[in-house]
Amino acid sequence: MKWLILIFIPLLLSGCELFTTRTAQAPTQPRSDYQQAITPDILITNLINSLKDKSDVNYLSCLSDSSFSHRVFYFSPSSAAIAQYPSLSENWGKKNEQQYFDNLTTKIPQDMPITLTLSNVSESPQGDSLVYTASYFLTVPTNDPTFPQNYQGELQFNMIRDSRSIWSIYYWQDTKSTNLPSWSDLKGRTYY
Repeated sequence: MKWLILIFIPLLLSGCELFTTRTAQAPTQPRSDYQQAITPDILITNLINSLKDKSDVNYLSCLSDSSFSHRVFYFSPSSAAIAQYPSLSENWGKKNEQQYFDNLTTKIPQDMPITLTLSNVSESPQGDSLVYTASYFLTVPTNDPTFPQNYQGELQFNMIRDSRSIWSIYYWQDTKSTNLPSWSDLKGRTYY
C-alpha cells in the first residue's frame, strides 16, 4: 500500500502543475495616465487625459462622489444650449455625464483623441474648495461631416477636497462665448 502512495503522489503533483508559473495575460485596456488628484492641477490633468484617452472611468473620477463628499455633482449648461436641448434643463448629474460621454466616444475613431486646451486660467482657493475658471477649446474628431468638431467657451469648476483628500469637481458651469458651439451643445447633442 505504501508503494502505491509513493508512486501516485509524484504523478499527481506533476500532472496538476501546482508549482509552475504561467504566462501573464496582456492588459485588456491601455495604460492610463490617471493619478490620484491630490492637487487641483492633477485633477485638471486627469480631466484632459481622460478626454484624450476616451476613458469614462477616469472622466467620471474627476467628478465628485457623494460617498466621499457632501457635494453632489451638478452641471449648469449655457442658456443658449438649454433652449436647443431641453434634456440639459434637467438636474444634470453624474449619470447624465456618463451617458453623454459613452455616447460621444462611440462617435470617435479609436485612434483619434479628444483634445482640450485651456487658457486664461484663474484659481481662487477657499480652504478645502477652489473655484477654477478658464477659456476652453475642445476638439472632437468624428468622421461625421454634419457633427461639429470644435467647441469653445468659458467654464467654471467648483472643486472640493473630499474625505480621502482627493480633489473633484462638484459644480461645472458652462458659458458660450463665441459663434462656435459650446461644451453644453456637445453634451446636448450627444446625450440621446
